[in-house]
Amino acid sequence: MDRREYYMQRCLDLAVLGMGTVSPNPMVGAVVVYQDTIIGEGYTSPYGGPHAEVNAVQSVVTKYGTEKANQLLADSTIYVSLEPCAHFGKTPPCADMLIAYGLPKVVIGCSDPFSKVNGLGIAKLRSAGIEVVTGVLEDKCQYINRRFFTQINKSRPYVVLKWAETDDGYFAPADKAQHWISNAASKQLVHKWRSEEDAILVGKNTALIDNPSLTNRCWTGKSPKRILIDKNLDVPADYYLLDQSIETIVFNAVKSEWNQNLKYIEMENFDLYLPQNILYQLYLMDVQSIIIEGGAKTLQMFIDAGLWDEARVFESKESWGTGVISPKIGGVLDRKLQVSDDQLLIYYPIH
Repeated sequence: MDRREYYMQRCLDLAVLGMGTVSPNPMVGAVVVYQDTIIGEGYTSPYGGPHAEVNAVQSVVTKYGTEKANQLLADSTIYVSLEPCAHFGKTPPCADMLIAYGLPKVVIGCSDPFSKVNGLGIAKLRSAGIEVVTGVLEDKCQYINRRFFTQINKSRPYVVLKWAETDDGYFAPADKAQHWISNAASKQLVHKWRSEEDAILVGKNTALIDNPSLTNRCWTGKSPKRILIDKNLDVPADYYLLDQSIETIVFNAVKSEWNQNLKYIEMENFDLYLPQNILYQLYLMDVQSIIIEGGAKTLQMFIDAGLWDEARVFESKESWGTGVISPKIGGVLDRKLQVSDDQLLIYYPIH
């Protein structure tokens, strides 16, 4: 790994510290390098706060004082995993800030696909006489922001499918009773995942059988928005999903009504292109990513529609011999991981 890649990898390590807090912004990391030494670094603050470049530069000012920092920055290179923004949003343009501080060189991992930035940040820096290098660890930089890129390029959230199955491929008991398949370590990992995504979705049958709360109570950080598909509003009002503790959206065919944290959205022609319509509605609500947890019918509906980006499947050592068959994914198995005595299989779509 050459030095440019080393510093860009540090940007990526910083960027993921914003997981679960920056959406709908991308996760970005930045480091300031002076004479081959990192003198400042930062990552994007929770949504509405300063971006990575601002935090990195400010860390230099805080450490060295304004006068010394200005001297150092005028002879430093800043590495940033995503193209600096060129427009006014919640914060001023980062490109303008870098120009104001007189940094002579900016190294960028990948360009920003957002129409108000795409290439404009790079152009603004170059027009100010700053040397700009692009494409360092580009694939890695794009991968960590696959949620953001999907939202921008496909006008829908990034979709993560998740389920557990027995060793012989069963998803649930035949009698539809509640039965936990995966182990405690897998459960905690799932709760960590929930803290990293914007929303989590289940269908009516899962809600009725399991009465889940869909929180990340076994981890830290925020719980995701809860999404329920309930065509005829069959889930009782006293179930956890409807307790108003977390923002919950119920897609249905009966009514549209907002009551504090509980939002009912009526879908016209409910059974026609349902997964597409749900994802587009969530896109309009700035939901950047979603975990779909079930049940089997709901999961298969999104699979059959080709609307998924990643599947995480826990495979236990249990064998049942009978039951509800697990969804059929038809993707590419990317890797297998051991989680205690469960195996975690990660799939991606075939492109």
